[in-house]
Amino acid sequence: MHTTHITRADALNLLKKYNQEPFHLLHALTVEAVMRRLAVQLGYADEADFWALCGLLHDIDFEKFPQEHCKKAPELLAEIQAEPELVHAVCSHGYGITVDIRPEHEMEKVLFAVDELTGLIGAAAKMRPSKSTQDMELSSLKKKFKDKKFAAGCSRDIIKKGAELLGWELDKLLDTTLCAMRETETAVHTQTKEITK
Repeated sequence: MHTTHITRADALNLLKKYNQEPFHLLHALTVEAVMRRLAVQLGYADEADFWALCGLLHDIDFEKFPQEHCKKAPELLAEIQAEPELVHAVCSHGYGITVDIRPEHEMEKVLFAVDELTGLIGAAAKMRPSKSTQDMELSSLKKKFKDKKFAAGCSRDIIKKGAELLGWELDKLLDTTLCAMRETETAVHTQTKEITK
């Protein structure tokens, strides 16, 4: 079983030390919330804290060290004595992009899959009159996914690869992630405002 001694407060302090952009903090909190929700949904409720912290810290090095993404992370995570399992999970979400560390555990595969996808869903939400995922349907998300010009920075190939790693149909990944974001959106936005004051 994957557990961690790291408190959320320590993880959040480390995140804020290396990330000041509200966009990056929102993304970290979004992935954290989605990971916690999916841990419970997929039968890993006793590992939910570990899944969530991996989500919160997954881009720890991206803002300050974009050229060393997933390579600088172990050094930064050592500041809070992160367990090897947590370091591996954080680094493995860059598999085939910046590193050759393959996602092995189901949690790592989920992180790999939802990281890019939460960005796409967030961009799609901003385009809606509501600016929210609350009234977004899967059919609407699928249209945005197919439109290569929309949120071009969000790699569809990585999202598809994530679904393959999990052994899920793409629709299942899209719908599962959208539902998790919808359920956690209000809390995530409230927390983002609090830590970016």
